[in-house]
Amino acid sequence: MQIAGHHALVTGASRGLGEAIARRLAAQGATVTCVARTADALAALADEIDGHALAADLADPAARRDVVARAAAAAGTPVTILVNNAGIDLTGHFADMSADDVERLIAVNVTAPAELARQAVPGMLEAGEGSIVLISSMAGVGVFPGLAVYSATKAALTHLGAGLRADLKGTPIAITVVQTGLITPTDMADSVRSYAPAAASFTRFRQLLPATDVDDLADAVTDAVAAGRRHVRRPRRAGLFPLLTEIPRRMTEILLAGVSPRA
Repeated sequence: MQIAGHHALVTGASRGLGEAIARRLAAQGATVTCVARTADALAALADEIDGHALAADLADPAARRDVVARAAAAAGTPVTILVNNAGIDLTGHFADMSADDVERLIAVNVTAPAELARQAVPGMLEAGEGSIVLISSMAGVGVFPGLAVYSATKAALTHLGAGLRADLKGTPIAITVVQTGLITPTDMADSVRSYAPAAASFTRFRQLLPATDVDDLADAVTDAVAAGRRHVRRPRRAGLFPLLTEIPRRMTEILLAGVSPRA
């Protein structure tokens, strides 16, 4: 799709990968609505890229409600590019996690992306074009100690991408799933490495899973939106792992050829 002229909503846009993606989409001519909890940083970025700021804690059901509609009203145009980037890790031993920790991880990493996609799809169908990006992780393929719930949420997000493709087959909406290892420099990478068993696991896998540069990944995601690619996988040398888990999804998709995705 031609990015110029579209309205992109990017979650987790106040820093890290979200900020980098927001800047690149704006540089290519998109109107960008930046969503995050940190209002001041968000407003500064929106002002810099001539976009819009929408402060919201996506763990809060009330804050998630009508995010896409509010963004569309402020920008005066429907959201046709949705980048579900917001995510949290809360790395640590499973037995030490609180009920609130588990609930927040699932709310931000799974519920929010699904809900925002649900909100955005009707406008994309009406516009006749759309792109939904899900920032997943290699953690959804292989699980390190300290990342039990986080990895489960990323596996769910990758599977959500396959489900959206199944339901939206034959429509002009592209689904891109992004699977990466550690992204540097980011606060999340520092957080994950602060837990010794997780840090030791990444050290063990350092040859297979070198860190991915945030700017390089932002370029790859923006290119994928423009090209309508199904996947972005980094580092490339670890690409076999998500490919192996993708086989059952693709086989199911092939075997369902001819079955209508809608009643």
